[in-house]
Amino acid sequence: MSEPARGSHEGDGEDVEDPVGYFVEDMAYHGKSERTRDAYERVLREFETFLEAFDTRPADADRRDCLAWVHDLRGDHAESTVATYASYLNRFYSYMSQVGVVDGNPMALVTQEMDEAIDTNPTRREVSVDAMRGFVADVDHPLERTVIVGLLKTGLRVGELCNLDLRDVNLDARGVEAEYDLGTRGQLDGHPDTLYVDPAMSRGETVNGEQRTASNKRKRGTLVPIDAELKAELVRWLAIRPDTLSPAEPLFVSTRDAWGERLTPEMVRGVVREHAEARGWYREGGNAAENVTPHYFRHFFTTHLRDRTGDRGVVKYLRGDVADDIIDTYTHNWGDRVREVYLDHVYSLT
Repeated sequence: MSEPARGSHEGDGEDVEDPVGYFVEDMAYHGKSERTRDAYERVLREFETFLEAFDTRPADADRRDCLAWVHDLRGDHAESTVATYASYLNRFYSYMSQVGVVDGNPMALVTQEMDEAIDTNPTRREVSVDAMRGFVADVDHPLERTVIVGLLKTGLRVGELCNLDLRDVNLDARGVEAEYDLGTRGQLDGHPDTLYVDPAMSRGETVNGEQRTASNKRKRGTLVPIDAELKAELVRWLAIRPDTLSPAEPLFVSTRDAWGERLTPEMVRGVVREHAEARGWYREGGNAAENVTPHYFRHFFTTHLRDRTGDRGVVKYLRGDVADDIIDTYTHNWGDRVREVYLDHVYSLT
């Protein structure tokens, strides 16, 4: 594909003769590589050709047109490829609706139902809530127990959990509030018993006065509710949390050899492995589908909360998955949607 040359179309709100060309051109202006632009254009042109058989254009396609195209793809491509192509079309419509070239995004509901970002590996070990409750019951150490319950209850990635500072947790608990300066981020104002996951966190960068050893892999800040069980574990942990030299005041610090230093993903993986091995849920040489790890906890959270709520949008918001239209909806309705759905349906572990 050659470098962009601005055409006769002006964009926002006006009729655009070639929406695909318009979108690919804008991708170039946004700095996307030629390889990326070519990949998008190839898929979008194939979608355009598919629609021609129904005498329809991309600007006029509806949800059923998109659904039919996805169904047609499944006859020739692996499911992972179908999910990728669907995400391209979703990105196309999301962008074009924002600039006013098309009315709405007919792919939004299709991709939500496809749930392409959620791991549904049918060969993965399946642990019931009752079995996981027994696993948690065997963990006595306040730090280890809080970390494990935190991962299971929030769906956070291990690096995101390790990156939490005291300012990122807002607890409505008098004794703890008196001892610690919690929840000082502006994003937590008016949100008691809530965690804030900061998207602006990369390994090697200095944030809040401390160089980070892990990255937060999400593009939007996320408010995650703290239910009564996780709150009790956090209060118990904070009652014995060692002092730290870090100006960032990390929420979780080591109580072993690296006393008072921020917990690292490697430390957390070691703790989870130790307890999983004791229960027969981890073996040396086992693969990701067999072994229970912090990443498995994220799968557990996704599977059980999704099944209990029937609401993939809420689960995607909490996981931090990239779905701008869905995330915007639930962010704006934080108080009366995400928190309510989560607290009404989250499973009990203690």
